[in-house]
Amino acid sequence: MSSFFVELWEGIFTPGPTPTILKATNITFAALQVVLLSLLFATYSVHFVVLSVLCGGLWWSINWFARELRIAQAAEEMKNKNKQLDERKKGEASGSSDTEVEGRVTRRSARNKKSSAAAAAAAGDVEPVEKKGEVKQRPLTESVSSVSTEDEWERVSENERERK
Repeated sequence: MSSFFVELWEGIFTPGPTPTILKATNITFAALQVVLLSLLFATYSVHFVVLSVLCGGLWWSINWFARELRIAQAAEEMKNKNKQLDERKKGEASGSSDTEVEGRVTRRSARNKKSSAAAAAAAGDVEPVEKKGEVKQRPLTESVSSVSTEDEWERVSENERERK
């Protein structure tokens, strides 16, 4: 029983309707229907009939929405799987080339070419282009702990005086 509550708590923070949340919702609505039915027999008031109909409609709509969401998620997963398969087929058909290196033939796809270019840039073969307007950290002459906000304001005001 405690694992149900743990799963319910974790399900609250999981996007989409989880089976545990749907089970708790159905149990709650069933209990509400029992209470409304018992109040109807105790009081013979038409209000409890109306409340029971409203409760049943909300209960049905929540389950309908969860079912439709599950169907839409399954369709999206199938769409993504088909897209990935199509990309793989296109990559194998058009993005590969045969190269011969020291007597052996290797196949490199377009994806591998991009990753090797990124690896070469990271290795230092290619210099990165410095972007304009990028914020640079200026070197500190003092230790970081000795710098206070007053010192920073003094530096700012000195820089403004120098510019004028």
